[in-house]
Amino acid sequence: MTSAVYVHLPFCPYICPYCDFAKWPHKQSAAARYLQALHAEIERYSRHFGQSAAQYATVFLGGGTPNTYAAADIATLLEMLRRCFSGPSVRETTIEVNPELVALEDLIVYRQAGVTRLSIGVQSFVPDEIRVLGRRHTTADVDRVVAHARAAGIPSVSVDLMFAVPAQTPASWRRSLDQAIELGVDHISTYGLTIEPGTPFQAWRDRDAAAFFDDGAEAQLYEIAIETLARAGYEQYEISNFARPGHRSRHNANYWDNGEYAGLGVGAASYADGVRSVHTRDLESYVQAALAGAAIPGEAERLEGAKQAGEAAMLALRTSQGVCFEAFKERYGVDFLKFYAPVLQRHGESGFMEIDATHARLTLRGRFMANDVCADFVTFA
Repeated sequence: MTSAVYVHLPFCPYICPYCDFAKWPHKQSAAARYLQALHAEIERYSRHFGQSAAQYATVFLGGGTPNTYAAADIATLLEMLRRCFSGPSVRETTIEVNPELVALEDLIVYRQAGVTRLSIGVQSFVPDEIRVLGRRHTTADVDRVVAHARAAGIPSVSVDLMFAVPAQTPASWRRSLDQAIELGVDHISTYGLTIEPGTPFQAWRDRDAAAFFDDGAEAQLYEIAIETLARAGYEQYEISNFARPGHRSRHNANYWDNGEYAGLGVGAASYADGVRSVHTRDLESYVQAALAGAAIPGEAERLEGAKQAGEAAMLALRTSQGVCFEAFKERYGVDFLKFYAPVLQRHGESGFMEIDATHARLTLRGRFMANDVCADFVTFA
């Protein structure tokens, strides 16, 4: 049964030079046609899956930049999801926004439409870093949006911050963290800059590799985030995510629990009945298929046996609670301690993992090596 619904809104007012998501510059005619296609896909999905589509508990509107659409369009979209899925009370509805594009009136409409969580794409509070990242907001924009979200009654406010940005320093990174804390936001996501193939940032790195951080310097910034946010009362409940009590992302927690989810829109991914699928990233192919009421082109892969268990272990180890042995065996039929004994021994001896009677989890040191450690579970057979 689907526990979460992700809806991709791919248009942006400008394209950031580090971004590799399925996204396009905003054009009103293309955005309107895409919204029609998205409505058609939602209708088809609800007809095809019937009552099994009625079990969703969270909705996430991501992008792209969802608030390139008018607030009334967002409200209509959320109402359509409620009508077509006919699910129980949704526990969390999130929308991602660019801070310079959202007004108090928009946030009031969002709240009336059921939005409970606002995720603000900040990345940095330092003007020079904002420019390097190709963003167009100011720190005043962020201050204003947070204040307006509170005034509109949105219960949970999150900001995204990025580290290892070219020319960033430990002091400037602390500045961004401190400003987010001073704003009193409920949730902070911190991401190390990843250089994606085909982006302008890759071309920049190819020309001038020295402008970018090495692993050791990036780890220093990550450590600053962990220490700074812990002192401020934020719990690190996942590798990249920190929350005040009661403000964890329920939608993302479903991913880390290897729960099922439906992805709607171009490039969106789904996971159901052990099958992971992803829609085409070709915008016109998506729109034509959706408007025709046809299946969306894409790719699918069945995860089973050791592969499914490895993916589940990788996801769980990203979280603070780690892998529960009893639950893992019940769900996947795998004795975690016995099956992964060589991997556990290696990373236990290296100090990257700790194991007690009921759980295995990453140590503080292990969080810095999370990608490598978790990959070993995915590839182990």
